Amino acid sequence: MGSRHTVERARRSPGPALLLVLLAFAAVAVGAAVPPAFAAGRTAGTSGATADQAQQTAATAPADGAPQPGTEDGRKAGGRHAAQQATGQQQNAAQNQNGNQNQNGNQNQNGNQQNGVQKQKTPNPNCTLTVPPAPLTAGGLATPYRLRGTGDGGDCHEANTVQSAFVEATILDPATGKLSVYHPLVIDEGSQPAAAPVPVTLPANAVVGVWFGFQGDTLTLRTSAADAQTCVNGTPGSPFGQFAHCNGPAFFGAANAAIKAGMLKVPALGTGRDGRPCPTTRDFGVVDQDQSDNLVTRYRATRDGRIAQDAPANAGLGGTVLTNASDNGLLASAIDPALGCTPFTAPDLTAGGAPTSSLALNELQAAADQPAPAATVPLNDPMVKVDDRTSTAKTNLYRAGVDMAPLGAGDPGDGAAYCRNLAAVAPDRLARDRDLLQAAPSPDPAAAKTLFGFLTQRLTTSWQNLGCQDLVHAGPPKVAGAPKQQNQQDN
Repeated sequence: MGSRHTVERARRSPGPALLLVLLAFAAVAVGAAVPPAFAAGRTAGTSGATADQAQQTAATAPADGAPQPGTEDGRKAGGRHAAQQATGQQQNAAQNQNGNQNQNGNQNQNGNQQNGVQKQKTPNPNCTLTVPPAPLTAGGLATPYRLRGTGDGGDCHEANTVQSAFVEATILDPATGKLSVYHPLVIDEGSQPAAAPVPVTLPANAVVGVWFGFQGDTLTLRTSAADAQTCVNGTPGSPFGQFAHCNGPAFFGAANAAIKAGMLKVPALGTGRDGRPCPTTRDFGVVDQDQSDNLVTRYRATRDGRIAQDAPANAGLGGTVLTNASDNGLLASAIDPALGCTPFTAPDLTAGGAPTSSLALNELQAAADQPAPAATVPLNDPMVKVDDRTSTAKTNLYRAGVDMAPLGAGDPGDGAAYCRNLAAVAPDRLARDRDLLQAAPSPDPAAAKTLFGFLTQRLTTSWQNLGCQDLVHAGPPKVAGAPKQQNQQDN
């Protein structure tokens, strides 16, 4: 870590007050979920491979050997671990039972657990997730994934909110076009779940896609040889960071075929209270420096650190609900409600069929309905760089996992164009929606009091981490009605 983060912080760090935004939603709520949201300034794993290594394979650790972290030279400053180092503490919005605030950055040296949240002095920001055999089958979905530390940085614990990994599956019945969602469980390596995973029954010939989210810096998938071609973690030696997928392109291919055949109907976006089309994950008023990442999945951590799915049957376990800091969660759980919009949902097989959104559902709707200009993953997204250099191969691997066309003449992934669109769209929408967003709570009260304040800070940090100032020779966009300094906490 050390020297690389020090150099990048010196070059790009937005300052201590703004860095509080970078910690958004590392916190969890005791006994109730904190709405998942985006922690602006999230880092990406960008290690080791040549920039245009075009292998359609997972950058996974071999099943018979311990994976090692890469050089990570290209990762942007401002990720959760870097922010911890810069601020000296991590704010935890979860209150313990006597109402006191916990500070997860000042973690106990003895590894104690409090309210299901693991405590350790210096959490390893890089973790490895062992994928169960046949992850696209009913048996694989109901088999827990197992989390451990990567390299020599120490253990990883799912109940530690700066190390939690999340898994989400979206399932297509090709005979009917019906969709459903399932949330596979993640537990610590060597542990047992707090409750057995909910069993799942798949339709005949089901097409399953699995996506991953992460609260730390770099998540490495560890798969069997048989599954290595299906699960994509980045290019060899250079993981994306907080994103990965198994069978994403095949799922979206089947879903788009069902849409074309008229079997799958993607709901229209609708119109928000502001009189504009409801936003999607590809709206420049919503995106950040690493769009279309992380999940709406939630888990329950018991007081002894064991993990269960956040299913109705497990509510009696108590403990803490863990959420993934997520563009998808921010849209579905914060922005949509504030604007009077409704996300695309499908039955959650983990929760008895209750409606839920998912990364795949959000991307299908964005692909179908997002008005121009539509945001697609650009070459300057930190998660798709290799050693701080742009990579067509890595960008295309990411895009394939979120239903986006590869780079080409019509969409070259130009970073400067992305920054210009961000500057043209985001400040205007935020200003127009100011009253609605100010009436909504912030996903991270430590950073801003309202959703409006949170999103204006997020815009500033994204501008910096995308390198927009160098690309378009302009400072961060200003939002009308925001404080003079968008990193102030009094909005």
